[in-house]
Amino acid sequence: MTCLRAALNLAFLDGLVTSDFAWRSKLRPIKNADRRRELYLDRKLRLTFIEKAPADLAALLRDLCQLPLRPGALAKLTASDYDKHLKVLRIGQDKAGKDRRIKLPEVTAAFFDEACKGKLPSAPLLARADGKAWNKDAWKGPVKEAVLGAKLPEGTTAYTLRHSVISDLVHDGLDLLTVAQISGTSVAMIERHYGHLRSEVAVTALARLAL
Repeated sequence: MTCLRAALNLAFLDGLVTSDFAWRSKLRPIKNADRRRELYLDRKLRLTFIEKAPADLAALLRDLCQLPLRPGALAKLTASDYDKHLKVLRIGQDKAGKDRRIKLPEVTAAFFDEACKGKLPSAPLLARADGKAWNKDAWKGPVKEAVLGAKLPEGTTAYTLRHSVISDLVHDGLDLLTVAQISGTSVAMIERHYGHLRSEVAVTALARLAL
């Protein structure tokens, strides 16, 4: 918004527009825009989601269920982003703006081994049936149909899987720094939106103190 407003101010100073009234006032946050996400799919619902999707979309959804990635970041991966020898996935083009590498367990790596088999380095790691890379416009319709077919809660999207996976990681006791690192976000964001899930971890830790 800073860049946009600078451009608009320049246009006003150059006389290309007659008023700066539309952007002169301070930006105000949208109410509830940063509220905690509440829609969560347990493992059973995630499996149903995958089962109701066509094969190419099912592969994308399955990997979203195994890693806390943004759908767009996963969709942009190419075969060269996965090192099958080290079992390491490199996430480059992401909202976080930084490359990060995730060491995969064998059970997860097996899916990526299969996904990159016989592909050129520049080919999409998870392609659509026509060989093209996924994008939001391509998965929007099929995801909606799969949600309806699986009778999932209203408002379920591909991004719901990321939220559900992060919720599980935090609830199961993985430290918040590691969750933030593999998710490509800040510890503050994880703390703000998922910190309440640490209560069970605290209960378990306190139980160990009992004499």
